[in-house]
Amino acid sequence: MFNSTWSPTGNFFNSTTPGAPAGPPPWYQYHMCSVAPYGYVFYFLLKILNLFVGTPCNILVIWQIISKKSDASTSDTFILNLAILDAFFCLMTPLDMINRLLLGDSNFWFFLKFTYGVKDFAPLFLVCICLDRYIAVVHPVLFTSVRDNKIRIGTSVAVWGFVLAYGVAKSLLDEVSASAIFSGVILFAFAVMVFCNIAIIWVLRRSVAGKEVMHPVKKRAFKTVVNILVIIVVNYLPAVTLMPFVPYYTLVQYHCQVTTSVFALMDMSCSLEPLLYITKMEIKCCGRSLSEKPEEVRV
Repeated sequence: MFNSTWSPTGNFFNSTTPGAPAGPPPWYQYHMCSVAPYGYVFYFLLKILNLFVGTPCNILVIWQIISKKSDASTSDTFILNLAILDAFFCLMTPLDMINRLLLGDSNFWFFLKFTYGVKDFAPLFLVCICLDRYIAVVHPVLFTSVRDNKIRIGTSVAVWGFVLAYGVAKSLLDEVSASAIFSGVILFAFAVMVFCNIAIIWVLRRSVAGKEVMHPVKKRAFKTVVNILVIIVVNYLPAVTLMPFVPYYTLVQYHCQVTTSVFALMDMSCSLEPLLYITKMEIKCCGRSLSEKPEEVRV
């Protein structure tokens, strides 16, 4: 007979059958998901993609921002922190797989839940980027008075406080309570990001009405907000549309299909965010710029 050890959250960790694998197959976390494992297949395929694509891309973004000596964007502080968070989460994939396949350590699972909690609150840094761009474009006079990078460093420290606090809470709270907090934060972050980006696009489009060419600085800001909108729609819109209907899902639908798909798409931001940043950043090699045209002013 197949006997198993379960965590307090219902996770399936270790088998006591002689000669049996140390843990469940990696494509499902709950025993009930054995009838519908495809959500977990999708989830872990994207985690492997993040490991091999997201990790080097985020490291490149970190190196590029740290190595800048001038001409830095005011949002680079938030982008740097987001890249550090995403790189950390990508590097947790091997530990996650080792624990699921070999160790089956229930104590280590609490640490993994902490890392998932940290990633859940990553959109707060996107909110900071959107607000920074919003003030720069929509309220330029106010922006000149808040250009001091110390303000952004202080904001980043505060955001890290929320991120780490939720990570600890998620590792200790039951899944229902953690999901309620997560849903509230995602709804808030999504609403703020959509508002900021629509306002920015509206102002930029209105400023070039009747003109044939957009100013290079405004064109760069326009591309930035479009990239952020892509991230919002692809990675976070599914969470906003699906998570509020949790009471209406069956256990199999919720644990095996909805949550795995939503978190898989959110985790994909670990690769999408740095890739979009890399496509618009100026990389210097052997003293020469690899971008087409360096920009004189950045906001």
